[in-house]
Amino acid sequence: MPLPDPAVRPSRRPLEIAALIELASLAVLLLNLVTAHLKPITSLGGPIHGCAYLFVVILTATNTAARTARLLALVPGIGGLLALRHDSVDRGRAGADRAGGN
Repeated sequence: MPLPDPAVRPSRRPLEIAALIELASLAVLLLNLVTAHLKPITSLGGPIHGCAYLFVVILTATNTAARTARLLALVPGIGGLLALRHDSVDRGRAGADRAGGN
């Protein structure tokens, strides 16, 4: 699979949304687990969390050139946010390198 061209970066917005849904759905599932443990919340929250997790992994794999960010996306719950943070730090370094005359 060819890596994306770093000069042409797709929007990060879909990944940001999927990462937040992944984290929020995990929080709801865990809160439900330690409190009432209602079956409808589990039945709805599980697939939402699973789909958000898959979106995060796929979006990171297709939109990010950094191997570390792709591996971070595999961490359930917070992987999307970790990948976004790593990607933003990576972008900052690339911008500083270009500004430095490279």
